[in-house]
Amino acid sequence: MNDRGDWNEFRERRMAELGAAEAYEAARIAFELGQTVRQLREQNGWSQTQLARAAGMTQSAVARFEAGGTVPTLAVLERLARALGMKLDVRFAPAADAA
Repeated sequence: MNDRGDWNEFRERRMAELGAAEAYEAARIAFELGQTVRQLREQNGWSQTQLARAAGMTQSAVARFEAGGTVPTLAVLERLARALGMKLDVRFAPAADAA
C-alpha cells in the first residue's frame, strides 16, 4: 500500500474516534480566527508586538493565536477586537447541513 493510502486509513480511524470531529472543528475555527486577526493586524500595518501591546497580551500569545495554536476565550477575542478597532460579534447561525 502507498503512503497516501496509509494516511487516509489512519485519518478515517482517527476521525471515527469519540470527540475527533469536534476537536477537528475547534481547530478549524481557531485557525480561521487566527487568520482573520492576522489580516486585520497587517491591514493596520502592525507587528505582532504592537498588537500584543494594544491588547494587553504577549507577542508569543498573539503568534500562537494567529497560527491557530490556541482556542481563544471570548475575553481574548474581545481584547483583540477592541485593540484592532473592531466590534466582536458572536452569533448562532443555522447549520449548513440542517434538515
